[in-house]
Amino acid sequence: MTSQISPEGLKAEQQALVAVLEQLLSPLAKLCLAKGISIQTAEEVMRRAYVQAATEDCKGHNPARLTSRISTMTGLTRREVARLQAQDAPTQPLTRSLATDVLTYWASQSEYVNKKGLPIRIPRTGEAPSFEALAASVTRDVHPKSILSDMVRLGLVTHNEKNDTVAVVEAIYVPKADWPQMVGFIGANVGDHLQASVENVLHGGGQHFEQSLLADELSTESLQAAKSMITAQWRELMTQIGPQLQALMDQDKAFKREQNQQLRIGLYSFMSAMPSAQLDPLGQSSEESNEEN
Repeated sequence: MTSQISPEGLKAEQQALVAVLEQLLSPLAKLCLAKGISIQTAEEVMRRAYVQAATEDCKGHNPARLTSRISTMTGLTRREVARLQAQDAPTQPLTRSLATDVLTYWASQSEYVNKKGLPIRIPRTGEAPSFEALAASVTRDVHPKSILSDMVRLGLVTHNEKNDTVAVVEAIYVPKADWPQMVGFIGANVGDHLQASVENVLHGGGQHFEQSLLADELSTESLQAAKSMITAQWRELMTQIGPQLQALMDQDKAFKREQNQQLRIGLYSFMSAMPSAQLDPLGQSSEESNEEN
């Protein structure tokens, strides 16, 4: 039996959600302003998202009354709903390529990294660990030489022709020279993170792992030390869980299971000044000040 929410309880939930919406939308507004995207354009995207969400929620209902039902749910007119339904969804920027897949695989396999979790220099050809074997583990549809050329072009690796070895320039890939790909990562990474949080809230939690740790009362010097700790933790996660996930994929293939699911695992950190409300004029936390009094 589904529990009924009282009008008062529903109103309280709505107020809480509206308060959180500003926190979620403010960074997006900042990004849109930086790139000259008007409020009208952002509103159009929001309207389309509302219609899409309502459409998914109406699966199984009478198709003949779909537009009317969506109109009632969203507050948009039937004409507006029909207009938005007729629009094609915008093409999402690509975030994956063979080059990035090979780099990810390189950084996640224990035989391709050192004790610190950093990718080692490897011979271009030969048995594993080699670039040739590495590329073949990701795909056999493209020749390793072509993949290497693209990775060198992108500045992901260097090829020492004298001793015929390949080395990673930077283990953590950030597409600084490719704005569409950078913003595409926002959609993919933050989008999946937000989707996981929303599904947990709507369905009582437990559907997806979604946790965070907050540490305050730190100095700027401590933040730099923490950044190094977080990077090391990510490398350890990559090298430990990467081979285990590959083993699961190999097992699925061996048992001829339908391989139609995907998993995204992320780690993020955000560093900022503590909210002023938590500090007294002397720079102490409010809890410390209360304890002294």
